[in-house]
Amino acid sequence: MASVELVGLHKSYGGLEVISDINLSIAEGEFVALVGPSGCGKSTLLRIIAGLDQASAGDVVMDGAVVNDATPRERNVAMVFQSYALYPHMTVADNLGFNLRLSRLSLSAIRDRVATAARLLELGDLLGRKPAQLSGGQRQRVAMGRAIVRNPALFLFDEPLSNLDAKLRVQMRAEIKSLQDKVRTTSIYVTHDQIEAMTLADRIVVMNKGRVEQVGTPLALYRRPVNAFVAAFIGSPAMNFLHGRVTDAATGPAILLDDGAKLRLDSTLKLADGQPIKVGFRPEKAVLHAATGLHGRVRFAEPTGAQTYLHIDVAGQNVMAMVDSETVVAKGSEVVIGIQTQSIHVFDAATDLRLN
Repeated sequence: MASVELVGLHKSYGGLEVISDINLSIAEGEFVALVGPSGCGKSTLLRIIAGLDQASAGDVVMDGAVVNDATPRERNVAMVFQSYALYPHMTVADNLGFNLRLSRLSLSAIRDRVATAARLLELGDLLGRKPAQLSGGQRQRVAMGRAIVRNPALFLFDEPLSNLDAKLRVQMRAEIKSLQDKVRTTSIYVTHDQIEAMTLADRIVVMNKGRVEQVGTPLALYRRPVNAFVAAFIGSPAMNFLHGRVTDAATGPAILLDDGAKLRLDSTLKLADGQPIKVGFRPEKAVLHAATGLHGRVRFAEPTGAQTYLHIDVAGQNVMAMVDSETVVAKGSEVVIGIQTQSIHVFDAATDLRLN
């Protein structure tokens, strides 16, 4: 296992800066996910850690040693890519052992490592097959096994589940989680899917436009996002936002919406009357048919099975509420949404930074 420290990393292509001042420490055995929208720089950062790209400035430190000039093999890293990159003419066993043969390992050592990886990933019955005879999930397990047999100090995953269907992604998430629990190798996992990040990672690094927005455990990011970007990105379905201005700051602050409705905020907040803000709350925190709250009209419903997501017009802004699937609300119905004060996140309208 390896510890990893990124110190002041920058990466530019010509005049375009894609990574800007990344500072991050990853402990031995930790599973860290890099998440963010397409183009945020997460895959570029992973390639720099792997040694496939050079940083324009800054250092990659592994186990206390700067490895900027070291090759991927010298860094002892193993990557699992979005594409399986298996050799189609080779059996599963040969695919698993190919890199070991290049390393001039003995045949007995290769057999032992292949057998261990096959046992961990339940590939024992597939060792004689070729990639064309495997399902997508089985191919991805072979790709993971090819990384495991090398006994790397660091696993790097670059959106490995993107090519799988929804059911297989859930299955493979469970397998990756189980694998990490068994081998405890330091792992860095790139994904645009925040559900993958939250279910797999010890900590999540949220990136946006080449910068780190926030680092923390999944629950810490969910409960206390530092800004509106993180609040919107972490959590599914996404957080609701309402735009308005502060009113009654001296007696008990509230947000005033365009239709004159008010939503009470935490009384300890230091706000000024007329200050532009936006408030956020999770769909699962919205209580339908409350005695008091925000009045709205149901626009449409999205049944998902156990829950139904109601889209509600509140002062000309869309709000989503999560209700039990047994709750039937007709399109066009007038409803009252209650939100507990402690469930409301308050952000500055100009900077998007959290205020509470």
